[in-house]
Amino acid sequence: MTVVDCTPFAGDLRALAASLPRVPRADLYAFLESAKAAAAGLPAGLVAELDSFNAHGNQDGYLLLRGLPVEDDEALPTTPNSTPAPVDRPLLVMEAMLGAVGRRLGLHTGYRELRAGTVYHDVYPSPNAHYLSSETSEVLLEFHTEMTYHTLQPNYVMLGCSRADHERTAATLVASVRKALPLLTAEQRARLFDRRMPCSVDVAFRGGVPDPGAIAQVKPLYGDPDDPFLGYDRELLEPAGPEDTKAVDALSKALDEVTEAVHLTPGDVLIVDNFRTTHARTPFTPRWDGRDRWLHRVYIRTDRNGQLSGGERAGDVVSFTPRS
Repeated sequence: MTVVDCTPFAGDLRALAASLPRVPRADLYAFLESAKAAAAGLPAGLVAELDSFNAHGNQDGYLLLRGLPVEDDEALPTTPNSTPAPVDRPLLVMEAMLGAVGRRLGLHTGYRELRAGTVYHDVYPSPNAHYLSSETSEVLLEFHTEMTYHTLQPNYVMLGCSRADHERTAATLVASVRKALPLLTAEQRARLFDRRMPCSVDVAFRGGVPDPGAIAQVKPLYGDPDDPFLGYDRELLEPAGPEDTKAVDALSKALDEVTEAVHLTPGDVLIVDNFRTTHARTPFTPRWDGRDRWLHRVYIRTDRNGQLSGGERAGDVVSFTPRS
């Protein structure tokens, strides 16, 4: 597990959070510009870890920042039960951390069809949530590379924890292609590499159509054959034909074998390399008492993998185009 202990920096980081605008959603562009300026003052040890991960990634496919400042549970608002967050909600410390750390990595991005195009997402359990939704709780949220079917998929998924689940049993599962690749045969790798396969899309991107079918084409492995990127969704990828199905099954098995479980606790930020991993979340039991699990999610794009063309700003909202 790749963990960066941030407890020695907690005082400096709390001061950094206090320097940012108090109501981020009132002018998100201005807030994220302030976060970029604040990112220049991040502790040198943290900056070195972030820059190395941004430039090279790592074998685990994620970076876990642990011990960041966060409000005491009693000082936090109740866990949300609706989305999006109110425009006038005051800044939370974890939102400040996602702002500054995210700006060190790249540009915060909203997706027009998802969560009303908002950039900061509250992630919380919701009764009767769709099984593909992050708001599920009592069922497994299956492995997926976030928006692998989207031409502008995020380079990073960042999850910040303000409040853990009561029993602290919920785990974010991460599986890295760099660890899984050696478990595949040369024939399996060749079958998966640069091979377009039909893929459905999440409910938010279906344009109101209950089931438009596999409207995207996704390559399970692509890029450098010796160090490939991963495009994988256990629920939505639909290989056609027995040979493709067998190869995807082998990839699934390899990813399961290298899976790591991360139990997020208050003050954690998990940065997932979304081009080299797939991630999931194990079930947990909410109590519906206002103190259920509360994460904050942002998506970051960088100038790698063709995700930026020039002129973009942190806080931009992009529209859906399926991979073809």
